[in-house]
Amino acid sequence: MLPESRQGATRLSPYIRHGLLPLPVVWDAVADAPGRDRHRFRDELLWQEYARHLYARVGPDLARPLRSGQPVLPDGAVPWDDPWTRDMACMDHAVGSLLDDGWVVNQQRMWLASQWSVRGGRAWRAGEEAMFAHLLDGSRAANRLGWQWTVGTGSGKPYGFSRWQVEKRAPQLCRSCPLADDCPVQDWPESSRGGPVDGPDLGRGAGEAVHAGPAEVEGAGTGEAVWLTAESLGDADPALAADPDRPVEFCFDELLLARLRVSGKRLVFLAECLGDLATSYDVTVRRGDPLTELAGRPLAATWTPVPGWARRAAALDVPEQHPWPWLRRPRPSSVRSFSAWRKAVER
Repeated sequence: MLPESRQGATRLSPYIRHGLLPLPVVWDAVADAPGRDRHRFRDELLWQEYARHLYARVGPDLARPLRSGQPVLPDGAVPWDDPWTRDMACMDHAVGSLLDDGWVVNQQRMWLASQWSVRGGRAWRAGEEAMFAHLLDGSRAANRLGWQWTVGTGSGKPYGFSRWQVEKRAPQLCRSCPLADDCPVQDWPESSRGGPVDGPDLGRGAGEAVHAGPAEVEGAGTGEAVWLTAESLGDADPALAADPDRPVEFCFDELLLARLRVSGKRLVFLAECLGDLATSYDVTVRRGDPLTELAGRPLAATWTPVPGWARRAAALDVPEQHPWPWLRRPRPSSVRSFSAWRKAVER
């Protein structure tokens, strides 16, 4: 993890999350990479795809524990006031990366989630929201899945964070830590897994197939303008690529942004992406209620595996819909675990 030159991280995730780099494009781009690197990299891409399949399947229920309850602190222990205290060098580095850069390597995301909930005893949803607000690649699908897997609500087994991981992956942090001789994460956390919960149905079922969107273009040529969202923001968007001469519409949803309160870094990233797009296309950026700002005009759009998009598309005039660029198109199969899902989609 440190030094940064040895991280082995591409930092492509913000561009993948916002659709500038569709997963099939990135998958094909590494076809000639060395075998081990290619396998590990594509495995990470499949995790992204799994998160999207899961979110398309359960929608807002991804905010509920999927398999187990919140980890339980040992008897007599109380939740930390500040699990991400910056008195600890490991937390200071991770939190600093989150707040300053809006990007954190995956290992540190696991440290933050485990420290917040497994050892710190704080509600995982609150920690997930705090991280989501700052990450340039923050998505409800990937971020919530990552938190649920780490704290055990989605996997049934909490991930324990301790000094051992820091000394293995970033020993210079421990050497410089003011708490090196009194480390509060010296040993494994003693929290136990939460009890079983009545979560959403994750087994094989016909319901998943209807959340894949159209397999072919519907209503080709009937949209007067292309509607882009934060899920599909680049010129690789299928609706935009189908007719680059059509005007492009993007609307910052004021009510949604007021509720989410995402960091300025995320808004600047989106604005810069739109600015780049405007050098080649006729782009109009609006601010307000999308249902008002985009009303009265037939739109072409790419179907998107996000519940909010479906609600807005149903209320707007979107006669032309293009297929989402799935890496593996959803079909009736279990999404209880990454391994079960992977076996099903790769048959």
